[in-house]
Amino acid sequence: MSTAIVRVALPIPLPQSFDYTAENVSAGDLGRCVRVPFGRGEKTGLIVALPDCADLPVDRLKPVIAIQREAPALPADWLAMVEFTARYYQHPLGEVVAMALPPRLRKADAVAGAEADPLLDLTDAGRDALAASKRESRALALLRRLAEGGPCRRSLLRNEDGANPAVADALKRGWIAPCMAAEPAAMAGAPTLTDEQQAAVEIIGAEAGKFQPFLLAGVTGSGKTEVYLRLVAQAIARGEQALMLVPEIALTPQLETRVANRFPAARVVSLHSALGEAARSQGFVQAMEGRAEIVLGTRLSVFTPLPRLGLIVVDEEHDASYKQHEGVRYNARDLAIWRARQRGVPIVLGSATPSLESWHAADTGRYRRVELANRAVAITLPRVRPVDVRREKLQHGVSEHLLRAIEARLQRGEQSLVFLNRRGYAPVLSCPSCGWVSRCPHCTANMVLHLADKRLRCHHCSFDAGIPLACPDCGDQDIQPFGRGTQRLEETLGERFPDARVLRVDRDAARTRSQWEALLDKIGKGEADILVGTQMMAKGHDFPRLTFVGVLNADSSLFAADFRAPERLFQQLMQVGGRAGRGELPGEVMVQTQYPDHPLYKCLEKHDFARYAALQLEERKQARFPPYAANALLCANAPEVATSIAWLKDARAAAMPLAQAYGVQVFDPVPMRMVRLARRERAQLLVEAPARPALQAFLTEWSRHLWALKPPRELRWHLDVDPAEV
Repeated sequence: MSTAIVRVALPIPLPQSFDYTAENVSAGDLGRCVRVPFGRGEKTGLIVALPDCADLPVDRLKPVIAIQREAPALPADWLAMVEFTARYYQHPLGEVVAMALPPRLRKADAVAGAEADPLLDLTDAGRDALAASKRESRALALLRRLAEGGPCRRSLLRNEDGANPAVADALKRGWIAPCMAAEPAAMAGAPTLTDEQQAAVEIIGAEAGKFQPFLLAGVTGSGKTEVYLRLVAQAIARGEQALMLVPEIALTPQLETRVANRFPAARVVSLHSALGEAARSQGFVQAMEGRAEIVLGTRLSVFTPLPRLGLIVVDEEHDASYKQHEGVRYNARDLAIWRARQRGVPIVLGSATPSLESWHAADTGRYRRVELANRAVAITLPRVRPVDVRREKLQHGVSEHLLRAIEARLQRGEQSLVFLNRRGYAPVLSCPSCGWVSRCPHCTANMVLHLADKRLRCHHCSFDAGIPLACPDCGDQDIQPFGRGTQRLEETLGERFPDARVLRVDRDAARTRSQWEALLDKIGKGEADILVGTQMMAKGHDFPRLTFVGVLNADSSLFAADFRAPERLFQQLMQVGGRAGRGELPGEVMVQTQYPDHPLYKCLEKHDFARYAALQLEERKQARFPPYAANALLCANAPEVATSIAWLKDARAAAMPLAQAYGVQVFDPVPMRMVRLARRERAQLLVEAPARPALQAFLTEWSRHLWALKPPRELRWHLDVDPAEV
């Protein structure tokens, strides 16, 4: 038997791969998972190369324990993508591979099989049963569904309310059976496109088969999703696969249902971190083997191997959720663009409020902008009105103008949404006598009062404690909640409108997918009159009876230290305001503010994103902020901030000789705005370059010096390339 050297990427925090020996290895094993000895134990990794020689003598290399040959090898383009991710984001390749692969698939002794999901159709016996039946039942409804809609995937039928037992019973009786694959691109229930939608489909569809980034800028309710679905249908008709990314798990079930209903004969795979290990592995393998026509999911799904990839869609491309903030700090939107270039396919970046980086790329011709300026169903966009609260007495943070607007909707039987992006009852508990506040003992943050749970909870490290009966410092029993959260707002509105059905929609009320779906179903059925919501309600929802949106506490982001805060505020207000008036009823948005003449609110009134983007881009150009510069953060954390600062100073000293050569500016290390998090104190060092190539060249050299530095045992560090917050 022949012995060869295999290079394996292992999930350890070191910037290198490791060489082993293996028997009867061929080029077909490149991209397979393996189990290897490491130290005193074993680890699983991925074969990333078959080198002719190793750094160590061959007789000193350990042999591979097992190669996972039951599952397909990961393709060359997938390996190229994870290698680019590791290189660009300055992270060890083995950890990138471990993050990108489903847990079961990367274990060399656990292969994820692909669960059968056949197309089901009526048999002759089923048609006879349908004709002979005289009383309604779930089985009869199932047979009628197939008779009227044609063949359908088993998974889609089982997901319908109460249909799972009926599917099993119908299969057992022989009323339904697997059938030959129908045309996967066949669409069911497709509405007529507007002229703008049709033009967008034609423009983007004409670029099939070549790399072209499109920025689909459409106002809320303009029907961007319908454009996506028509483009997906075209890709499937050409025998290709489509990848659709959404920013949050909460949006995935809704889109999954819509896509599956539109393409009943296509295999739709949903991938996100909330899935079980088996389901995620099965979907990954189905996509890799080319048996899934559509893959949709959150940022992690950008790493799904697709042999026949023909289209990538990134919905809500501006959303900060596409940026990973732990481990491998990648941006899925940017990787999707790189992947589209790699595979030579078009990519559609859709948003009502595009990121300024994407808007600038369209201005400069790197992307092609396609606009949807009108709503697809509603006659007009909602009216936006800033409410000046400087001289108004607020009732627990709510103005009389806003309360009267809610009352008018209640009288007309319409729904209202009051938006406050702060969950809990109050942001802090305080003592009026001595000034004590409920600070988290582990973070530079206050613990939020959650009255329903009778707990104080830190939203950063999840530490919680009971509500004290008296001030811990002075013993005063008159401690009071200060400020307001969604729970307190829910209580206030319930007292003002005792006959109204007030429903709170935040992460405390919807901790699981079933709870979230139950809330959405309740709203859709009109079983709530006033909604109190956080950013969970800001996008992706369509409630025809919702005609009014009131926004509280918007001013807090106007003058924040983060230069992206105003951009995100405008995006958030546009998105949440877009929930109003999406049906035939007109909508209205009220934003409480102490700065009604601020340019942000003036542009918001006119729904003028282009004007606001121009103002913000000019400010960033003058300040040399992205997209007019590229930056990275070197972050360190330790039990004491002095330790972090000291190590960052050593890192800066190592950077200075390189900085001049690459035209890069390295700033002094400083404590982070939130210094203490989960008992560790943090500091950062900013690196700024005029363009990405210069920054990447610098970081590649600097990283070698950073790995050579020996930090204190208790210190941890990481590089964050293209950080979301600076």
